[in-house]
Amino acid sequence: MGITIREENSVDHVAVFQVVEEAFKTMEFSDHSEQFLVERLRKSPAFVPGLSLVAEHNHALIGHILLTRITIKNGDQVFDSLALAPVSVKPAFQRKGVGAKLILEAHKRAKDLGFKSIILLGHADYYPRFGYQPTSKYGIKLPFEVPEENCMVFALTENGLDGVHGMVEYPEAFYS
Repeated sequence: MGITIREENSVDHVAVFQVVEEAFKTMEFSDHSEQFLVERLRKSPAFVPGLSLVAEHNHALIGHILLTRITIKNGDQVFDSLALAPVSVKPAFQRKGVGAKLILEAHKRAKDLGFKSIILLGHADYYPRFGYQPTSKYGIKLPFEVPEENCMVFALTENGLDGVHGMVEYPEAFYS
């Protein structure tokens, strides 16, 4: 199956909305509003244009991933990081490697842009295969109650998490 991963552009916005909506429609642990989160994040200062990617198959959008700026704060120390939220694949294309391609390409582009880490809240059985580890291992906490095994972090560089610990601060767009 030929999949192309590329940067999202404004022409893609309607199709991305539909992909995200379809991908989360039947998800058990979802409020089914991730498509609106993407729209809010796109308009926020946390948005990094080169880190909103789409997957195409036969010229149709079948997947999307978004990484946005966040910080991890520990007293006066502030560490820049990224949030992976969400990664979406149309149901007909799930479990075919599309999500993996999006994640790996997003990792590469984020590293190329100088970012050192990515935080996510996600399935404990899926993300470790990409190198994600529990945030608790690094003393990183999320600002809401969620099962520890679902809070994960990935170092984009060899020492990307050295000395990093504290509370994740998400942009306002995550809460609107």
